[in-house]
Amino acid sequence: MTPSARVQASIELWEKIWASGVPMDTICGDYFRVRRYIGSGDRKAVVERIYDMMRSYARTGWWLQKARATDTPRTRAIASLALVDQLPHPHINDLFSGSRHAPEVLDQAETKVLEALTGHTLEHPDMPDDVRAECPKEVFGKLKAIFGKDFVAEMEAMREPAGLDIRVNTIKAERLSVQNGLKRHGIETTLTPYSPVGLRAESRVHLADTKLPQQGVIEIQDEGSQLIALLCAAKPGMQVLDACAGGGGKTLAIAAEMKGKGRVVAMDNSTARLLRGKPRYVRAGIHNVEARSLEDEKQVKWLKRQKEAFDVVLVDAPCTSSGTWRRNPDLRWRRHGPTMEEIVSLQAQILERFQKCVKPGGRLVYATCSLYREENEHQLEAFLAKHPDFKVMPIAEAWTDAGLTGPCPCDGAYMRLSPMQTGTDGFFAAVLKRDGELVDTAGAAQSIA
Repeated sequence: MTPSARVQASIELWEKIWASGVPMDTICGDYFRVRRYIGSGDRKAVVERIYDMMRSYARTGWWLQKARATDTPRTRAIASLALVDQLPHPHINDLFSGSRHAPEVLDQAETKVLEALTGHTLEHPDMPDDVRAECPKEVFGKLKAIFGKDFVAEMEAMREPAGLDIRVNTIKAERLSVQNGLKRHGIETTLTPYSPVGLRAESRVHLADTKLPQQGVIEIQDEGSQLIALLCAAKPGMQVLDACAGGGGKTLAIAAEMKGKGRVVAMDNSTARLLRGKPRYVRAGIHNVEARSLEDEKQVKWLKRQKEAFDVVLVDAPCTSSGTWRRNPDLRWRRHGPTMEEIVSLQAQILERFQKCVKPGGRLVYATCSLYREENEHQLEAFLAKHPDFKVMPIAEAWTDAGLTGPCPCDGAYMRLSPMQTGTDGFFAAVLKRDGELVDTAGAAQSIA
């Protein structure tokens, strides 16, 4: 593709994204799936521009307003070229040549926009905090209350693309041996600062070339997700229920900690999602996972019979996914699926449904990839008021109890992670214990009340 053709493709994609209720990554995938003639380098360049345009959505919009410009896919592309790429006026003008596969020639209004933006940078001291931080106005107050004086810095960290975290499957290999093996393939990694089974790649890399993912030796998983699985403190011989297992990322991590001994039940309300986990379990050498779909009425009845049957229940609840903005920048501006109110109601229903499965003395781990207190602290406050037999285990205590020896990213009683503070996505996690005594697999009673 010529540089002009890449710009035209980004204009077309931008238009499709805003005309659809589908997530941006799906739209990009569909766009290139029917255009297989576009090479990998061109695809990468176009997608990077689209993501840059979304990451600078509020700031670019501010500049277009300042220039009294109409907000269109073409003016967004012009602003990206001028403010982000810092291309000179004649170069941008040449890209809009009107030739085959190139964008049409700039009209008079678009030329004025280009003239107004040329020579400026994306940042401007007059921008309000919400614009500079790329924060939607409707949640500005909520997030400012959470992050306080660090609000802008936290939001700026969420503007940056996410890195690549890897979880080593310790059933098959040791972390340091995997790190050395990756190095032999030219892939440099560092040890993750919190997870004892994680590696962080210094740049985006092609792990498939190493064959390690296909062999089940490694999984791509954000360090924050790894920590949630580790906080379950699942040990060999335990009975563990992953209530919202999806494709099995945390299920795999929990099963690895159990060294294949005991039982992990992976549940979800989508059979299709659960099926995606099965080949992953096989590759990882995991044989103690049962997948049970709540789309099957038999499994719904089975769940009702599981009162106080599990040592650990993980509720990795559906949420607004606001903590994943650096991976999914369109989620800041485009809502997919249910409203916040509907999500909060669903989370409460899931907690109510699965809390009864926790043994006396057992552990209920609640987690989201959301930043909002409504889905996190407030959700737990309501649950605990209704279920006084559950108590919050301070996260520092849960951290040590799970065998984690590194620094604990505590936020009072809970774990709250963010790109700025921990280099992870935004996560929230709480560990609750049910009053009573938990009998271990050897038959010894351990008081955990």
